[in-house]
Amino acid sequence: MSTGVRPLAPERRDEVLRRLRRIEGQVRGIQRMVAEGRDCRDIVHQIAAIRQALASANSVVLECYAQHCLNDAENCRAETINELIELFKDTC
Repeated sequence: MSTGVRPLAPERRDEVLRRLRRIEGQVRGIQRMVAEGRDCRDIVHQIAAIRQALASANSVVLECYAQHCLNDAENCRAETINELIELFKDTC
């Protein structure tokens, strides 16, 4: 498997950082809810929202990674495809 560094493109990096900061705020909000003794159902709903937000951010990163790999002429296509498959398996 290839070990080359594949950073996000600057515009995607900014988008992912915005999403992660929003998620961070949501997590802090849940911490407050727990500390205040809020209803478990409300907390579960908020946790579900965070899980969805993380999945969405992960999709952006995976998409960028896949595009970068498929455009990498230096790597063998079979190796690239296997690498992508393993990465997608790990995130499911």
